[in-house]
Amino acid sequence: MKHEYVPRSLPVKAFAQASGALEGSVPLAEMERLREESLGPIEGTLVSFSADGEMQEDAAGQPEPWLHLEGSTTLVMTCQRCLGPVATEVSFERSFRFVASEALAEVEDEESEEDVLVLSREFNLLELVEDELLMSVPPVPKHEECPAPVKLQTADPDFVDAPTEKPNPFAVLQQLKK
Repeated sequence: MKHEYVPRSLPVKAFAQASGALEGSVPLAEMERLREESLGPIEGTLVSFSADGEMQEDAAGQPEPWLHLEGSTTLVMTCQRCLGPVATEVSFERSFRFVASEALAEVEDEESEEDVLVLSREFNLLELVEDELLMSVPPVPKHEECPAPVKLQTADPDFVDAPTEKPNPFAVLQQLKK
């Protein structure tokens, strides 16, 4: 029997024990913090995700729930070269190990390479997807090639350039000697 999982209240341990798989998409409008990163219209923009659960043995041979998660969306951001809008693909692929308590997660997260989260009865998978996408937003979005030529320097017509030749300070001293 195949179980239908709800991403807003995912029973992680049962999901991992069943080697569950979950795919879906939600409108960007439902992810408040992520939609603030987008400048353009968000109607029709979707956030896609997929999750796979599995049980893996820890160093002591005890089974632990793991969640392998992927997510992606497209945000309209400001190109930092031409200052025009640029459609930016944002995606991630991460694995998470779940432990029983916050204290254990804190200790093990410092010591391990993988991300460690606390096991809860109903885990909001969509919040984790939003968090990971926010961390994947590029700090400097830009076009591969800007649609308009980028003006790389400015000149103020009222500004008078300083003389290009500066007098040699030793020549000035030579004048004083005479």
